[in-house]
Amino acid sequence: MATRKTEEKITALYERLSRDDELIGDSNSILNQKKYLEDYAASHGLANCRHYTDDGWSGGNFERPAWKQMIADIEAGMVGTVLVKDLSRAGRDYLQTGFYTEVFFRQHGVHFIAIANNVDSDDQNSSEFAPFLNIMNVIFKPVASLQAPIVPEW
Repeated sequence: MATRKTEEKITALYERLSRDDELIGDSNSILNQKKYLEDYAASHGLANCRHYTDDGWSGGNFERPAWKQMIADIEAGMVGTVLVKDLSRAGRDYLQTGFYTEVFFRQHGVHFIAIANNVDSDDQNSSEFAPFLNIMNVIFKPVASLQAPIVPEW
């Protein structure tokens, strides 16, 4: 009788940084996002982590290479959990982001967590404000792109 190897599903750690986000400061840097997600995964017993990183891609564009690879891996049944620092890292188009977080991930049995927003698809109460947060990300996208580092004039 042949034995079948059961592989553990991937915990997808998704990081994104657009050129506009670079103006906001170091808190959103790719390296900081990676460490933040790795620390969260380790402290919550999430294993088999794989990074999907889109550096220099706008959140309004869902044709990002790493995002598309993660979606393909989800469709292939390889991903069990998706972690992002916050909802704006997933995307800044509220309809498209909402489709993935509220429909696509659920249809594929994927647990979605936006850590800083306290959004967890396994906790119905935590997702109540997710649509509002997605809309806020759209509103603040133009503001983020106009921000420049604040340098005091002495």
